[in-house]
Amino acid sequence: MKMSSIRLLYLLIISSIGVQATSQTLLKPAQVFDGERMQQNWVVLIEENHIAYAGPERGLKRSKNTDVIILEGMTLLPGLIEGHSHLLLHPYNETPWNDQVLKESPAERAIRGAVHAEKSLMAGITTMRDLGSEGAGYTDVALKKTIESGIIPGPRLLVAGPAIVATGAYGPKGFHEGVTVPLGAEPASGVPDVISAVRKQLGGGADFIKIYADYRWTPGAPSEPTFLSEELEAMVRAARSAGKYAVAHASTPEGMKRSILAGVETIEHGDGATAETYTLMKENNTVLYPTLAAGDAIERYSGWDGKLDTDRIVRKKESFRLALSSGVTIGFGGDVGVYPHGENFRELELMVEYGMSPLAVLQAATKINAQTFHLEFLGQVREGYLADLIAVPGDPTTDIRAMRNVPFVMLNGEVVKKEF
Repeated sequence: MKMSSIRLLYLLIISSIGVQATSQTLLKPAQVFDGERMQQNWVVLIEENHIAYAGPERGLKRSKNTDVIILEGMTLLPGLIEGHSHLLLHPYNETPWNDQVLKESPAERAIRGAVHAEKSLMAGITTMRDLGSEGAGYTDVALKKTIESGIIPGPRLLVAGPAIVATGAYGPKGFHEGVTVPLGAEPASGVPDVISAVRKQLGGGADFIKIYADYRWTPGAPSEPTFLSEELEAMVRAARSAGKYAVAHASTPEGMKRSILAGVETIEHGDGATAETYTLMKENNTVLYPTLAAGDAIERYSGWDGKLDTDRIVRKKESFRLALSSGVTIGFGGDVGVYPHGENFRELELMVEYGMSPLAVLQAATKINAQTFHLEFLGQVREGYLADLIAVPGDPTTDIRAMRNVPFVMLNGEVVKKEF
């Protein structure tokens, strides 16, 4: 009898420990943007690293030892997914792109990248797609690994590695023929060569393949298509064969057309797109990443004061409005790195300024980007989804500038920022 009592006590203690081990956090915001629409009077229960409940509090069942975080006057959202970034670059008005590639060592750029990753996370970016190391080899892959290992703080990363350019079409340029300089991406030509480049980069840790479908052949020249259609098709096939996908830097109508028909999943920039281009994109489910903030920043570095639009800004606004009217899917990705990391809100604000509704912009930065990047259980506030969540004061669906201030960030169920 005595032994049975001791055993019962032991089982009760073990049971108690088990309950405490399953941590729960209840978030009580003013409202919740769930990735599609705004929900009033919702609470969100986090259990370990996932969302256990999202809905009205009256329908909630929780344990007595649940931690409660009151997000007074705030909107809770899925963590933002940045669709076009360069963690290994910093603003060109600090150091020109050429000098970053030629004079900054991969070690220096990795350290900068670590700083940029933390700034991004603190700005509410819980997932980032990095579109190429720009001359730093596979440093982006190493950066991803250090974040995943918990060595440094940062968002979940999807990385492209070096990216692929047509031989002769990328920089740095301007040196005489006897000088060999490091390039900002890996050059390749011909079907066997481009397939080899794809396989090499996937083997090096790239999550997807970035292709420069058009570029300047000489400094100051206009962009022209680079790869032939058969080369683009071969790269897409090679990526798909490995269970991955390809994206294209493209700003000319022909470069975009070849890329879309080849099967790339996203077009980056798309400045010169026509109505026909957008029709083709829509027919092929190709998503646009317009990188408005990068164009705006580059013009400002050249002395533009933001008042009378330059020719470049006029063309960009026209292209974006044409994209909106066409109904093509538009994702959130500003080419951050051209401008400061942590200021990702610039793209959100310009998307609204150029004609997109704040609600659609937030959808682009959450659910649409998650679906485009094949990210299951991210981009929405739903039961079973990973607990990547942020909160901002006010209502960003009525004033997108609310996204400038992100006092609360949760990554994988862990609160990494709480400034209130």
